Amino acid sequence: MAVRIDDTDRKILGELQRDASQSLDEIAARVGSSKTPVWNRIRKMREAGIMGPQTVVLDAEALGFEACFFVLIRTSEHDAEWQARFLQALRDRPEVQEAHRLAGDIDYILKVRVKNARAYDVFYQALISEVKVHNVTALLSMEEIKSTTMLPLGT
Repeated sequence: MAVRIDDTDRKILGELQRDASQSLDEIAARVGSSKTPVWNRIRKMREAGIMGPQTVVLDAEALGFEACFFVLIRTSEHDAEWQARFLQALRDRPEVQEAHRLAGDIDYILKVRVKNARAYDVFYQALISEVKVHNVTALLSMEEIKSTTMLPLGT
């Protein structure tokens, strides 16, 4: 069930997406409100599950994670036991930043961030030793052109 939000809520969410470290006073000034109503709206949206945990976006390359692979996985296994093992294997690996189950020829796509190709091979070997997959294709991202977690709220 979708939660109803108004234009002020969207403005607040837009500000939080842009920079969640802003003070309530700064957010309130930017959305044309005062501190207490902004805090109440944020609290209600958190309680409604619109916002997840606040985190910090780290610079992967500055920390030595220079390789980003998109991993396409095809499997001939589709039973619940295989899927549970596969999902657990993904959860256990911090290199997996995103995992999606797809419609079409490819069953899953993973976004894997590692230090280099050798580290990717270690990840790959560990994954295929735990779960049977039919085909794996790894695509190395040569350049990240755009990456965001911001949603287009229409603010």
